[in-house]
Amino acid sequence: MPIKNELIDIKTSEGISIHNITSEIEKILSATAIQNGQVLVFSRHTTTALAINEDEERLLHDIKVHLEKLAPPSEKYLHNDLHLRIVPPGEPMNAHSHLMAIMLSSSEVIPVADGKLALGTWQSVLFFDLDGPRTRSVFVQISGE
Repeated sequence: MPIKNELIDIKTSEGISIHNITSEIEKILSATAIQNGQVLVFSRHTTTALAINEDEERLLHDIKVHLEKLAPPSEKYLHNDLHLRIVPPGEPMNAHSHLMAIMLSSSEVIPVADGKLALGTWQSVLFFDLDGPRTRSVFVQISGE
């Protein structure tokens, strides 16, 4: 069974940013001969996440507001006591970003049928950076026949 591994690099903006990576995944898939199988998409960072949902501007805003209500950046978190642990220089106080990430998912699996992602009409693969700005990478593994 053929397997294709690829990375998608994403430059993100301040705070929570949401990026539709569906077209990048489709481009990787189209470069293979795989007609039926699956695509695994995996977020390689602890303050990022993935979801399959609708890429609609007002909904994306609602999602950001909802996440910030669940884990407000202004709350006191033990993880943010940087003076009590060994951290690299410039380490941000980002406990809220970790908490948001665990409420989402670090991976998604999308079926491939007839050489195409088997997503529904309004479904897109969304990458969430909850602690930007940064350069992030998403691992994509396509397998099948």
